[in-house]
Amino acid sequence: MFLEEQSSPTNSPRPQSAEPPATRSTFGLPLVLIVVASLLSGGIGGAAVTLWAGPYLRPILNSVLPPQSLTVEEESASTEVVKKVSPSVVSIIITKDLSQIYNLTGPQPFDNFFDFGSPFNFFFGQQPQQSPPQAPQGKQEIGGGTGFVINQEKGLILTNRHVVSDTEAEYTVLANDGRKFPATVVARDTVNDMALVQIQDTSLPEVKLGDSDSVQIGQTVIAIGNALGEYRNTVTKGVISGIGRNVVAGDSRGSSEQLEGVFQTDAAINPGNSGGPLVNLQGEVIGINTAVNSQGQLIGFALPINEAKRMIDSYNKNGRIVRPYLGIRYVIVTPELARANDLTVDYGALLARGETTQDLAVVSGSPADKAGLVENDIILEVEGQRISQEFSLVRALSRYNPGQIVKLKVYSKGETKDVAVTLEEFKE
Repeated sequence: MFLEEQSSPTNSPRPQSAEPPATRSTFGLPLVLIVVASLLSGGIGGAAVTLWAGPYLRPILNSVLPPQSLTVEEESASTEVVKKVSPSVVSIIITKDLSQIYNLTGPQPFDNFFDFGSPFNFFFGQQPQQSPPQAPQGKQEIGGGTGFVINQEKGLILTNRHVVSDTEAEYTVLANDGRKFPATVVARDTVNDMALVQIQDTSLPEVKLGDSDSVQIGQTVIAIGNALGEYRNTVTKGVISGIGRNVVAGDSRGSSEQLEGVFQTDAAINPGNSGGPLVNLQGEVIGINTAVNSQGQLIGFALPINEAKRMIDSYNKNGRIVRPYLGIRYVIVTPELARANDLTVDYGALLARGETTQDLAVVSGSPADKAGLVENDIILEVEGQRISQEFSLVRALSRYNPGQIVKLKVYSKGETKDVAVTLEEFKE
């Protein structure tokens, strides 16, 4: 509009000039001044409108414009968490003299040594092998898992028990900066899939343990681990997909374990991730990556960190993991089991014999025996907490210490009664 006001009429002759086009800069000077003045006046007016109308317009604009600032904040938080936690995450290398295994059993397909067949699998990595396998000579790296430092002064590292379950293997901790340390397994939890490894080094920083009881579905989490036993400190990101899941995890060697009350996450968990931390956006560890459903996609499971806290406290106090002992064998009562056996109740722990005559329902001289429990009794509750498939007796008792007296609600011979039991320490 301003250019038209300054132009000559279309029927007027244009003056002839031999000067180059650059001379039009003098012709455009008034235009620049007018534009600048307009911008200044518009800016002042816009500022006034913003101050007056901002509170009213902001909700409307927020509903229309994408929340890019939130995305930027989350991405920034994620990168900061990884920088903070990664120095505390280590790879755990498993070494064993395979020549002894070969000599005892003949040629074995070592490339399938860690091949898992269960839908819900423990996951730790292996070293790739060439086929056909040759007779191995001496010690070789056969697998790897992950751990993270929980006590810098003592060099204590938390991991999964199944990562360090082989008592004849040797273990080496590989730090994020490439340093290697000989490692010793100082404790294996008999109840949960957790263990403590120690190194003689105090330079690795420890992580901060969060509160797994406050975790919510949909919460953003980050998994860090030794993926495939080869790519250390691999980072994946996702959300908490489920809380309180119960799964049975196993491997092709026949070992399996009931995992109770675990988190489900869609953060990718790969072979080698076992024992690694599952972290929230505050940089706190809220879980231990443990297993994955190989039949699905991005369905992984992590043990809540609060379960580990009790184990860690027990080790720090006693120099070992102390677990309570009741002295019974049992099966969980389900509605199907109740119908098939005409039971009056459809939940609880039914005290039952094992497969041999030596596998008694109640161990002689045990706390359960001293309290008067007998075969075919059904423990319905522990301190008011109902025993079921979702909440097993082992999980209920794990919350107590040896020497404590717990009250059981027991269904026995058609009657319900309260029984007080003094727990003792479990000894392997």
